[in-house]
Amino acid sequence: MARKTVNDIILPTYEDLFTTEEMRQEEKLEKVRDIPLSDISEFKNHPFKVRIDDDLVNLVESISENGVLNPTLIRPNPYGDGYEMVSGHKRLKACEINNLETIPAIIRDLSDDEATILMVDANIQREKILPTERGLAYKMKLEVLKRQPGRPSKENLSQLGTHLRSDQILAQEVGESRNQIQRYIRLTELIEPLKNMVDGLNEDGKKIALSPAVELSYLTKEEQEIVVKYIEELDFTPSHAQTIRMKTLSKEGRLSEDVIYSIMSEIKPNQKEKLTFMMDDINDYFPKEYTPKQKSDLIISLLSKWAKSKKKEQSR
Repeated sequence: MARKTVNDIILPTYEDLFTTEEMRQEEKLEKVRDIPLSDISEFKNHPFKVRIDDDLVNLVESISENGVLNPTLIRPNPYGDGYEMVSGHKRLKACEINNLETIPAIIRDLSDDEATILMVDANIQREKILPTERGLAYKMKLEVLKRQPGRPSKENLSQLGTHLRSDQILAQEVGESRNQIQRYIRLTELIEPLKNMVDGLNEDGKKIALSPAVELSYLTKEEQEIVVKYIEELDFTPSHAQTIRMKTLSKEGRLSEDVIYSIMSEIKPNQKEKLTFMMDDINDYFPKEYTPKQKSDLIISLLSKWAKSKKKEQSR
């Protein structure tokens, strides 16, 4: 019931007269409610993907036997109807697998920044976090910290009075060095196939370590696509030293497809001996549209024919 005003005096409503202060405070308390799964959307740009692994299987079994023991945290969806999940994506998935219709949840009004910090903090200490997930989570929280009032205006200053850099604050919170945080954040600049290799999710088992992956993140998207192409064709990933050279040449504007192929086809200590050519020495013998792999295949084909003809000559 709306309040009435008489001669500028606000009259109490029916609810004001017949509810106690205790009852009014109770109304303000957060309560656990059963919310339909269909009303809950995933957190926008959520970095932690729910995977079907042993942990999820165990959670599915636990919820099947005991229900959801810890309520999830959701907020009114700022982008549409219903709610947005803040903390509890794995529990939501387990409920879906169990064909449940609702999930216990606490509804809390949160700004985008507040929700991001809660979402990251609730997940970042988990044992099984993929490198690219960690990088995106660090990036999202760092952007929030930079927007907070009182932050230094120039983030390249290590200190300004008593103010710490945002990445220093994050480093203290998560127990990482500033440099390591920035290295993880660089992974967000990789194209999807390279992200999968860093995370060890590639179907063919190819994997790239963190250090060479960070160097590759400085290449353009087109250059990264060429690297992926030759990873697949040559059947191995570049070393850290090779990726450093590619990064330098990319920065200088001199990283062509031929150069990438030349670098990646070099002999590595753990590879069998190879014969390599400088592309400039053989380019004149091929059509301009030929890729380095096509050139290599043609050379092998011609050598094979030559070897067969030599063998016939010797047998005469």
